[in-house]
Amino acid sequence: MPGNRILLDNNVPRHLIALLRPREATHAAAIGWATLGNGELIRAAHADGFAVMITCDQNIEHQQNLSGQPLAFVVLTTTHWATIRDNIGDVLAAIEVATPGSYAIVSLPKLARRRRTERGVR
Repeated sequence: MPGNRILLDNNVPRHLIALLRPREATHAAAIGWATLGNGELIRAAHADGFAVMITCDQNIEHQQNLSGQPLAFVVLTTTHWATIRDNIGDVLAAIEVATPGSYAIVSLPKLARRRRTERGVR
């Protein structure tokens, strides 16, 4: 889907825009859509000519009726910027094969959890 407009949901790190070039990508908050809920955001994206919506909302498929949507949805499994950045190839691959109405989950590695220690306790 090269050349089509991409909308980043409010929960997607803005830094992703630079890695999507030369595609035209816009963050929802940058165009005044920060307060829109998912349904409103999807309708606004379609009305404004976006072809792909990238979100980190893994429940969007269950919260919204996505069948028959003209938008393609790419769902990232984390909001962690470094993880998204380090796996940009997977994100770009999902965008490249996106078609109107498609829904793709980009499974990104989970961060290793660090165990917090109390200060002074060994």
